[in-house]
Amino acid sequence: MAAGEQFYPDVRLFIENRWEDAAAFSTFPIVNPATGQVIGHAAKASEADLEAAVASALSGFAAWKDRSPYDRSAIMRRAAGLLRERTARIARLLTLEQGKPLAEAMAEVSVAADTIEWFAEEGRRTYGRIVPSRAPGTHQLVTKEPIGPVAVFTPWNFPLNQAARKIAAAIAAGCSVVAKPAEETPACVAELVQAFADAGLPGGVLNMVLGVPSEISGYLIPHPSIRKISFTGSTAVGKKLAALAGEHMKRATMELGGHAPVLVFEDADVRSAASAMAQAKFRNAGQICIAPTRFIVHRNISEQFTDVFTEVAKTLRLGDGLETGTEMGPVANERRLEAVEGLVADAIECGAVLRAGGNRRGNQGYFFEPTVLSDVPTSARAMNEEPFGPIALIRSFQTTDEAIAEANRLAYGLAAFAFTRSNDTVMDVSSRVQAGMISINGNLLALPEVPFGGIKDSGYGSEGGSEAMEAYMNTKLVKVSRS
Repeated sequence: MAAGEQFYPDVRLFIENRWEDAAAFSTFPIVNPATGQVIGHAAKASEADLEAAVASALSGFAAWKDRSPYDRSAIMRRAAGLLRERTARIARLLTLEQGKPLAEAMAEVSVAADTIEWFAEEGRRTYGRIVPSRAPGTHQLVTKEPIGPVAVFTPWNFPLNQAARKIAAAIAAGCSVVAKPAEETPACVAELVQAFADAGLPGGVLNMVLGVPSEISGYLIPHPSIRKISFTGSTAVGKKLAALAGEHMKRATMELGGHAPVLVFEDADVRSAASAMAQAKFRNAGQICIAPTRFIVHRNISEQFTDVFTEVAKTLRLGDGLETGTEMGPVANERRLEAVEGLVADAIECGAVLRAGGNRRGNQGYFFEPTVLSDVPTSARAMNEEPFGPIALIRSFQTTDEAIAEANRLAYGLAAFAFTRSNDTVMDVSSRVQAGMISINGNLLALPEVPFGGIKDSGYGSEGGSEAMEAYMNTKLVKVSRS
């Protein structure tokens, strides 16, 4: 391990409130993206392990669904408190396996704790309603019930926070969970699971399995005991899992890829917009589904915007996330590094102008420079495929209709951003841009209390706000007439 690294634990499966080796004792390696070196191993589940996890979730659900929302809330709040107490340890593990700067990792732990607390309280408000009857002596009650055991599949870019979102909403609703974290980042999710266990969550309510993604999803989604799935990941994989869920009539929440447009109008505060968006673009090395990506800037301010944006990109300190002062870490794995290199080379070949970055940094780990490309034609692959890396794409527009047409050109519809001082433009963008989330004159979207989800090829369902709870509950009508 590199200097400054702490011990990285081997990660096991969590079934029926116990950490266990895989039945066949199979494991797979965990790599630190800052060094490219193996730092630990994780258990690789077999079908026997998966069946044990489902059986555990089924028995856990039988007891948990009848616990009062107040009891569930108390346990969840204790788990959030334990996460906060363990922030330093969890954040270092997160940086070791994912690569993001330690400050970003610590913020992710904090947000995960906030999310659990919010759902702990929201779970106490899963109200039904009384519908007035058409006949005397009859009452019509609408009630909410937990849907059953849930399989959740979480990504590596925000491994702790995404797991917290899904797990918290499910158990707040009264469901049990089989969680499958990304194979690159299991240790921080294991810490989340341990916090719930230490807070008093009963055995079987939360289980964690690891291994080959296709094998696990192929087993869990068709399983008759699993009643819902929640997936965050690429659009291509999401479509396959949604089809499999539909074949077995399973409810699904899909939070998929994005390619967020940023519309910067002529009346915007150019320096403020460029600075804020540059910081947002390169957070987590650009590996964020809602990352601002296509910067569509009015022709009259395009050069000024590009200059300020490039200036910020060039000053960002790239390095190991554990090192003091690091502002951007490596991309998460070698696959991402190769993908980003290919997208930049293609854009330049198509005629884009390289303003900053564009190269791999060093030959150890998976570092790629913060990259700014201007005058990027729509024929470039990066303008059509989700880059999911530290690449900013800038092109200009002349009319509002032209800008909105470019914003809506792709099949993605997760997030969009705009900067303007005009109320008329705000209304135009709000009503015409096709996205599940739009942020105007700011960039903060992922709060526990607001909806988080996309439209079109970016998926369906919400992972935030009260809408997230609905996905884990069945609605039941009870009609009672006087005998």
